[in-house]
Amino acid sequence: MLKQRMSLIALGILSASTAMANDQEQSKGFVEDSHLNIAARNAYISRDYKNGKQDKAEWGQGFIGKFESGFTQGTVGVGVDVIGQYAIRLDGGKGRSGAGGIDFFKQGDSGAAADDLTKGGAAVKFRVSNTVLKYGDQMPAVPVLQYDNSRLLSETYTGTSIVSKEIEGLQLDAGRFTKEARKSAEGTDSGNLKNISYLGGSYKFTESLSAALYASDMEDVLKKQYVNVNYVLALPEKQSLTFDFNGYKTKLDKSFAEQRGDADARDNKIWSLGATWAVGAHSFTLAHQRSTGDTGYLYGGYRDNTRDTGIGDGGNTILLANSYWSDFNGKDERSWQAGYGIDFATFGVPGLTYNVAYVRGTNIDDGTGRGDGTEREIWNQFKYVVQSGPAKDLSLRARASWLRVSNNASNYNVGGNELRLFADYPINVF
Repeated sequence: MLKQRMSLIALGILSASTAMANDQEQSKGFVEDSHLNIAARNAYISRDYKNGKQDKAEWGQGFIGKFESGFTQGTVGVGVDVIGQYAIRLDGGKGRSGAGGIDFFKQGDSGAAADDLTKGGAAVKFRVSNTVLKYGDQMPAVPVLQYDNSRLLSETYTGTSIVSKEIEGLQLDAGRFTKEARKSAEGTDSGNLKNISYLGGSYKFTESLSAALYASDMEDVLKKQYVNVNYVLALPEKQSLTFDFNGYKTKLDKSFAEQRGDADARDNKIWSLGATWAVGAHSFTLAHQRSTGDTGYLYGGYRDNTRDTGIGDGGNTILLANSYWSDFNGKDERSWQAGYGIDFATFGVPGLTYNVAYVRGTNIDDGTGRGDGTEREIWNQFKYVVQSGPAKDLSLRARASWLRVSNNASNYNVGGNELRLFADYPINVF
């Protein structure tokens, strides 16, 4: 049904009358509008677990190259996008690799991580007015299919997407993807995705108010809906108060729920509401997040022949306020956050920021009947972006998390200490 709706909406999008300047009419050409960018990333993640589980760590150097052509001139513009990725392992061999939450280099049959990774892909694209149709290898970024770019290399998906911006302030999205490339493995179908379709859009009502609504259908796995409302209240003396609501509703297919061990654990609703007061160089955040239903919120992961319970809808498909190392997404979990941020540009150090958050989750049902479990996390991050000189735009991040999980929630999550060190350098070739 969703596939049929996508086809109808795509037809409507392509035939819509423009309410903005026509992007295709302003095309300079296939070559003239082309760009080549290379993202060089050195990344290290270590996890010191607290329940006797073996500690894990991985370190690598990655490169993600993206060539994006312009569109040919004319009523229908044609172009191509090419993605190339390469990574070399610097540390994290047999014994230290294999943590699903790190996943820089997938382990082979011997249990050892790959020494390096090479993969790539391409897509052809067509533009009519302000609508783009693309087929091939892509990095979809919608709330119900959000590719993961938070590790060394990036996930990619193979399929079709449509993005339309015919009406000012309105963006419509539709897509269907049939292959998923795991971020830590070579090949275009290493995630073993069957297929996922999505439909939705976002609209900016005013400069202060925006909203989004999306739905997805992953064959034989689940159906998911997402809603967002964001409102920014301007205050005097360079202050603002931002309210951000995000929510997901998920229903697992019965056969998939049976694979996970409980055919009746199919429904989940999870939402978060955050409020951030920005004043000068400072920001203060309070947020509440709540999960209800027969199971916790499920997203991301991969599917294989031995453990066929991964979701496959992208490692970042959790646009919720309390998602840090823990996502605070357990069954019946309720969590509160208090956060603080500071921008040191006001104090003469432009490019340097610091953020810290404390989140506590309660009422967790881990399925063992041992009572209401709890977890708590302290997360903090320093980030510095070089402002000028040969290293301009080089981003350095140091992030640390301390997560503690009660014994009666151990089937849901594992506590420990995590350290992440990232250096990202964007290279604009042309």
